[in-house]
Amino acid sequence: MSAQANRVMALSEWENRWQEGRTGFHRPQVHNLLENNLDKVVCGRKEVRFFFPLCGKAVDMKWLADMGHTVVGVEISEKGIKQFFAEQNLAYNEESVSAIPGAKLFKSADGKISIYQCDLYKFSSAVAGKFGGIWDRGALVAINPCDRQKYATLLISLMNNDCRYLVDTMEYNPELYKGPPFFVSEEDVKNAFGGGCDIELLQSVDGFEERHKSWGLDSLTEKVYLLTPKAQ
Repeated sequence: MSAQANRVMALSEWENRWQEGRTGFHRPQVHNLLENNLDKVVCGRKEVRFFFPLCGKAVDMKWLADMGHTVVGVEISEKGIKQFFAEQNLAYNEESVSAIPGAKLFKSADGKISIYQCDLYKFSSAVAGKFGGIWDRGALVAINPCDRQKYATLLISLMNNDCRYLVDTMEYNPELYKGPPFFVSEEDVKNAFGGGCDIELLQSVDGFEERHKSWGLDSLTEKVYLLTPKAQ
């Protein structure tokens, strides 16, 4: 981890990636680790409110909405948000957000998917309430390592008592690639979230893909954890 401790990405760098189409992190199909573990998140509940931090144009949002759940995402790139609605053939409305100056809310016409275009750290439960489910794919691994505690504090504050938070992490040799996505170990997850959540490793898979060779890597493990709020 020390190799990446001081690595910082500005929001403008993420914006530029969207503008230039450098979005190799986007997956055109529903994430297998979400599919495999959805039952453990939903637990038989109907109409769960899901939160997607740094959602990009994740197709998983439409997949969950089609099951009857509602989805709230936060994303800095307006281009990414508009691509989501266009690619999913969803009509949407656009409005300002009184609680966050400069932010916009993009909401599907049926009201099932709402995406806030803003800095994640300006978002709070005061803006959109708390959630029963969270799917964190490409968020914890994308934020600056120095911000992990701030991030965890925010995410924990968005969790209802019955919330079940699924987080996807990556482990590889951080000496070989500077990130993002950043190396996140089980210890890192526990250090960030352990104060407020119980943490269970659900699945560990070989996540190495051809594109990872260009990062200088020859192996990469994806691990998915289930976080639940500690009983108050």
